[in-house]
Amino acid sequence: MTDAWSPLLNYAHLSGLLARCGRAGDLRLGAALHAVVAKNPAHFRLCPRRAGDLLHVLVAWNSLVAMYARCGRRGDAARVFDEMRVRDSVSWNSLLAASSASASDALALLRRMLRAAPGAGACDHATLTTVLSACACARADGAASLAAVHGLAVSCGLDAGVSVGNALVTAYFECGSPGSAERVFRAMAERNVITWTAMISGMARAERHTESLSLFRHMRRAVDANRATYSSSLLACAGSLAAREGKQIHGLVVKAGFGTDLHVESGLMDVYSKCGLMEDALRVFRSCQDPDEVFLTVILGGFAQNGLEEKAFELFAEMVAAGIVIDANMVSAVLGAFGASAPFALGKQIHALVIKKCFGGNIYVCNGLINMYSKCGELQESIKVFGGMPSKNTISWNSIIAAFARHGHGSEVFRLFESMTADGAKPTDVTFVSLLHGCSHVGSAKKGLEILNSMSSQYGIHPRVEHYACVVDMLGRAGLLDDAKAFIEDGPFKDNALLWQALMGASSFHKNSEVGKYAAEKLLLLDPDCTAAYVLLSNIYSSEGRWDDRARITKRMREMGLRKDTGKSWIEHQKEVRSFVVSTTSHRDSTGVNNVLQQLSAASSDQDDLVESNAS
Repeated sequence: MTDAWSPLLNYAHLSGLLARCGRAGDLRLGAALHAVVAKNPAHFRLCPRRAGDLLHVLVAWNSLVAMYARCGRRGDAARVFDEMRVRDSVSWNSLLAASSASASDALALLRRMLRAAPGAGACDHATLTTVLSACACARADGAASLAAVHGLAVSCGLDAGVSVGNALVTAYFECGSPGSAERVFRAMAERNVITWTAMISGMARAERHTESLSLFRHMRRAVDANRATYSSSLLACAGSLAAREGKQIHGLVVKAGFGTDLHVESGLMDVYSKCGLMEDALRVFRSCQDPDEVFLTVILGGFAQNGLEEKAFELFAEMVAAGIVIDANMVSAVLGAFGASAPFALGKQIHALVIKKCFGGNIYVCNGLINMYSKCGELQESIKVFGGMPSKNTISWNSIIAAFARHGHGSEVFRLFESMTADGAKPTDVTFVSLLHGCSHVGSAKKGLEILNSMSSQYGIHPRVEHYACVVDMLGRAGLLDDAKAFIEDGPFKDNALLWQALMGASSFHKNSEVGKYAAEKLLLLDPDCTAAYVLLSNIYSSEGRWDDRARITKRMREMGLRKDTGKSWIEHQKEVRSFVVSTTSHRDSTGVNNVLQQLSAASSDQDDLVESNAS
């Protein structure tokens, strides 16, 4: 046996082979090499008295532990570790690597390590970075342990090392403590590109976008940026809608040679999409040679977010026709583009694709289907999708509650809210927008005000301007216009145009010219280009016979280049949505439509003549 396996009994060769097995995840060969060790106990005995061979033998055993750890076999790694009579820091670090997925396991092993080998030399940089990585994976649950590990790093004198500093910065951000991460960063004597990137990325994800971009500018004077750095800085631009900075970083990306990196290109498209620059986003998209699923999802989502639904549908159809593999995220993105005027036939085709691709179990796809059907007027289909979902999250409940609110079923909205809370789902600010819409439809102003007050007192959610606008609409629908006016002026958003616009609409519905005029004047102070306010004032002046004032308003609109928004109708015919505007000739079928209208008008006239003739 020994002769046959003599090449492998060389400790260096065996360690090298085990390392390869670990990197490749080749557990079968790794286990076979372990058998070589087990069948030659004398050759691989960890005996302190054999000082000459001890170091070489220990390297082989450490390689075994590391191999099992890399192959995801923590139990096997622990068993090999427990068999070892002699261990060094590499032994402990190898087992720690196998435990890094669990903060509690990693910390328990660190405590065991410190008890077995007390003193400042018990752990090294690798020990601390591994444990810090485990704390980062635990996020908020690892925050308390993170401070203790940080204290250990300081006591061991290892906190000044760049690798430990980088791990501390990353862990603090993941645990929701950007302030602590910043203090570690400021105290670091040495920083590399990983340090700067961790800070830029962490600040961007903590929504401290201005600080993230400031760090990026400082970094460029210290070290060269890499792909991850540019992606992180673009995340900050997207979060702060910084189009100018995004374009500048785009230039730096091209200059640095990262213009074809998918992650960077996705970041650029995200910036342009969120800033409403879809032509720029589309140029980045078209320049990509080999887009992946994330890349395609970003451009679809960008079209949907910017109201370019038709573009999203065209691009999605183009992807399907080109044979691109469609994933659940792409389907979810295109479903987000559906509105009231979207082609319902396409929505049904996408649902068929969902069934064909077996995406029916994907919670985000199902949420998109619920919204799509409800916006297309098919409430029963939304109910079917919701009822068939294997699991539901808060967005699922919000989607079905919004569907009922959209269709005017106020009582069902409240019943679903009770079911939502009973199911353990936590309501969000979006949930309360739907609840307040439901109160508007059932005419329950008192209940709506109770719901608004309960947001902060019972659920810890601070009402946004959208919630106040819902209450104004609710009071307005109930004819309580003076109450709605007082509600705005006594609230925190009295200088927001959205609230006065809601009051103005309610005043127009109830033909209350006094409150309507007051709301329109308030609205024009906040938004001088609001066409709706001018139109309402013009109508009020007309109803009061104040023709000079009406002429003044009309002249002012003309001077400002403002025009009344044109109403339009639409109908879906042969899988295509056709829009119509009164007295327009721009539609390609306008001639045919007018001919049909003339025929109908003539037929109606003939019918009237026939009725009159019979009557006489």
